[in-house]
Amino acid sequence: MDAVILAGGKGVGLEPITHTRPKVLVPILGRKLIEYHLDNLIKYGIKRVVVVISYMGELIKEHLNRSLRDVGIDVVFVDQGAPLGTAHALVKALPFVSTDEFLLVYGDTFYLSDNVLSQLIEGKGDVIAVSIVDDPRRYGVVVTNGERVTKIIEKPKEFISNYVNAGIYKFRKDDIMKFLERVEVSDRGEYELTSALQSMIDSGYKLSYLVISKWMDIGRPWSLIEANKLLLDKLNIRDIKGDVEDNVVIKGPVIIDAGAKVLSGSYIVGPAYIGKDVEVGPNAYVRSYSVILDGSRIGFNVEVKESVIMEHTHISHQAYVGDSVVCEGVNLGAGTILANLRFDGKTVKVRIKGAVEDSGRRKLGAFIGGYVRTGVNVSVFPGVKIGAYSWIYPGVTVTDDVPPKSILKYNGVIVDKID
Repeated sequence: MDAVILAGGKGVGLEPITHTRPKVLVPILGRKLIEYHLDNLIKYGIKRVVVVISYMGELIKEHLNRSLRDVGIDVVFVDQGAPLGTAHALVKALPFVSTDEFLLVYGDTFYLSDNVLSQLIEGKGDVIAVSIVDDPRRYGVVVTNGERVTKIIEKPKEFISNYVNAGIYKFRKDDIMKFLERVEVSDRGEYELTSALQSMIDSGYKLSYLVISKWMDIGRPWSLIEANKLLLDKLNIRDIKGDVEDNVVIKGPVIIDAGAKVLSGSYIVGPAYIGKDVEVGPNAYVRSYSVILDGSRIGFNVEVKESVIMEHTHISHQAYVGDSVVCEGVNLGAGTILANLRFDGKTVKVRIKGAVEDSGRRKLGAFIGGYVRTGVNVSVFPGVKIGAYSWIYPGVTVTDDVPPKSILKYNGVIVDKID
């Protein structure tokens, strides 16, 4: 059986993380999201995968061509061109699918249920995976009756069901193709796969469903923190490959990869992950659910709490990073504070696609895009996003989002743009 991974979306909801990488290359414990999908497909005998790319597609091709050598799977890349929706992407992929039945996976989903794909493969006919969420308003909601799906509704304003579309399917190729050809453009200006599925249901085709747990949609910046936490919770080992100096305290399950150095006086509480060639300390405090990726530097007296620090980032002395995502190549100047708690104690709100959205988290810090530079003693408010390549001058308090390639010299005043 072949499989299709849809990896063409721009990931606007994940900005500023996706200013410098496509969403399927976001890291989870040092590996890229798309690699977890491919691992699962290989595990259950899939030999051929069609990957639909668009936004930053060359980065996806380069990464997979480098990381999938000699793994026994044939990867075919299909350029979607303009990302016109999930139905459009699948239409582009289907000519390259060689089997009568195939699996389909949305590239921005993440799940830990070990037997999901085996159950889909063994299931009869067309099957959709669903998951249960507390607030389904941001998802495609799935309504069921017995063993059948009866309706799929995109982002309903009222509660209908807490089953949501998990973005994992098994289809008979001939079944889905005839309905994809009939899909009309949606109000969002896209050709939606859910429209094809609703047409299939309305025409009398049986669409079965499979309920899965430990699933999430990597669609918001803080969901990357949650995905890493989900995998860290499975971590039940202490694996120290790097160099740990005397007078370092390590508690709980912690991975310290080869080439890493933890300097004297540092304190690390697991579950936590420290990647290759990372340097921590001296006297640094890495708290639980922190992920520090390859080549990064956590300096003297720095505290990192429940955050994702991407590759080759430098956090200078006396800094604090709480419940934040700091992308690759960033330099946070001495005394930089990424605050994670509102003064009034309310849940943190983040601007997503131009609208303010409640994260539901009482503690949530900032989201710093790739290659950002901050001067000394910069403070960033909870829920603030700083776009890639921006510079924040010393002493500035950042209270609102900063667009990419901006220079912020005074509080709230962007004075220039970086070419």
